[in-house]
Amino acid sequence: MPEIKLINIVGARPQIIKASAISRAIRLHFSDRITELTIHTGQHYDKELSDVFFDELEIHKPDYNLGVGSSSHGRQTSMMITGIEEVLLSEKPDCVVLYGDTNSTLAGALAAVKLHFPVIHIEAGLRSFNKIMPEELNRIVSDHASTLLFAPTNDAFKNLMREGFRPENSPPYTVDNPKIYLTGDIMYDNTLFFAELAEKKKASFLDDLGVTRDNYILTTIHRDINTDNIKRLETILSTLKSLAEEHSIRFVMPLHPRTTNSLKMHLEPFCNDLYNCEFVKIIPPVSFLEMTILEKTAKMIITDSGGVQKESHFFRKPCLVLRKETEWIELVNNGTAVLVDADQEKIRIEFNRFIKDDLNFDYPGFYGNGKAAEFILNEILMMFES
Repeated sequence: MPEIKLINIVGARPQIIKASAISRAIRLHFSDRITELTIHTGQHYDKELSDVFFDELEIHKPDYNLGVGSSSHGRQTSMMITGIEEVLLSEKPDCVVLYGDTNSTLAGALAAVKLHFPVIHIEAGLRSFNKIMPEELNRIVSDHASTLLFAPTNDAFKNLMREGFRPENSPPYTVDNPKIYLTGDIMYDNTLFFAELAEKKKASFLDDLGVTRDNYILTTIHRDINTDNIKRLETILSTLKSLAEEHSIRFVMPLHPRTTNSLKMHLEPFCNDLYNCEFVKIIPPVSFLEMTILEKTAKMIITDSGGVQKESHFFRKPCLVLRKETEWIELVNNGTAVLVDADQEKIRIEFNRFIKDDLNFDYPGFYGNGKAAEFILNEILMMFES
């Protein structure tokens, strides 16, 4: 069997968590065949990315941190490409592994493919079909720069086929002769692992918040389409506050700093009312394990986050999506997630439907069997056997 060196490229906390599934599988099953390094671009500065974060989640710390930070898309991406290129030329990996759709993903794809290092894209094929979203362009470019593409869902796999990728391609695989796979989702692997870890390490978290299992609504709002559009933000939050009061049910809202700033700067009177509402519990951003507990024990989830939508399905929770479109279209087709945008009437109708106790939804295994990382690493090794 071959022995290879791979480099992960991450740029934000969710990507570090995704990469941890690959790291864990290497440690458990492939430590004698795969050497792993991780570059953190520093795309998102996160004060929680301390030693405590990595120790709590049992995650290997990045080997390189480029410290790029926030900037315009062009400047940020160019600085990442420069930094990634230097590391790749120094380390000379056998392949580069990318996750998702951030500017770090795009920078990694461009730096690696132009230096002729094979690009491995995890979460390939996801499409919102809205190219106004920077993430959509990052996904498309990264996919078309990749040699191995691992689609987490059947819809993502079909998207790749529609764009000209051929499942029947034979080795040797290259950027001109790529291979696509339907793998399942590495975040489902992580959910199985971290849900158990969260129960051990965060057993008192719900008591500390003053909420009980299956008796609160988890709400997250962080996308700029909602936080920076004050009319949308006010419509969403005023509607949710009203529903909380009508149903006498607690809403737990870990608010993103951008959301909090918009509220305090542009909606001060309403902000005060929201903070003083007995049925609304606004808390600072939570750790990953705390978020896992909240998702697992909520009655319903309301979010504009792509990751949280998917995790609602992992934990078998109905989900209202505060967007016009989603990459996880299979959830909408299944009926357990509904696109309500910032439409007051849609939010109310779907909330009132989902809040009922007699709903018996089916939550099919769209995202695999919890062993996607192991499958992905086997296929990467196979590429170097060819």
